[in-house]
Amino acid sequence: MTHPTVRRPHHAAHPAHSVPAPAQAMALYEQIKDHISRKIQEGVWRAGDRLPSENDLVTQFGVSRMTVNRALRELVEQGRIVRVAGVGSFVAEDKPQSTLLQIANLATEIRQRGHDYRCDLLSVERVSASLEVAAALDLRTGESVFHSLCIHREDGLPVQLEDRYVHPGQVPQFTRQDFSQQQPSEYLVRNVPFDQIEHVVDAVMPTPEQAALLEMNVAEPCLLLTRRTWSRGVPITVVRCLHPASRYRLGSRFRTDGNPLQG
Repeated sequence: MTHPTVRRPHHAAHPAHSVPAPAQAMALYEQIKDHISRKIQEGVWRAGDRLPSENDLVTQFGVSRMTVNRALRELVEQGRIVRVAGVGSFVAEDKPQSTLLQIANLATEIRQRGHDYRCDLLSVERVSASLEVAAALDLRTGESVFHSLCIHREDGLPVQLEDRYVHPGQVPQFTRQDFSQQQPSEYLVRNVPFDQIEHVVDAVMPTPEQAALLEMNVAEPCLLLTRRTWSRGVPITVVRCLHPASRYRLGSRFRTDGNPLQG
């Protein structure tokens, strides 16, 4: 497996060895954190896997031991890795969390209940950002964004209307994907590393169009989960997930240490 080598910036006399512009904009310890986080996010390094030693990282990135130590220390603080004195650093075990705190895989949840799951993709297109969408994605009103709309079904009955906008600068290949193989949310989670999530839940009434798509009475209330994700401060996507309140719940039970109760 070949790893990218991150070097300190050289003088203009040695352009062949200079660091690419995007890397120069990041502090050296952030480059190491980003490299390790991406390997974990992509599944190259899985829970329990041993990371390269500090000496290996010092050699690979051409930085000081202090820089490597800072990167590893911050990854520990973020819960991405664990360090065992005299042994090494390891990818931390995943901790299951509420759908309100993590991005849930709706297909997996439905299948785990022994029910049939289906996703009906209604549209994938490039559109002009409205004022609301532009504000959510830190763009100018009217700028081009990607938009997808799909219905998630449990045993044939609609349980979620997913209305998503995607920052084209963050995911330029979005509209070229075969979403018959994996739904948009699953594609983004697997292929676009993120480091921040925002979830907001509201009780709303559906519009007539939304009620028709969800095959429900327009007078019935819905739960609206609005989610945004970011990578290094830049928004990736904003999605509005609308659920008929009579068919869906959001929430879970937690201990005071933040971990969910099982069983």
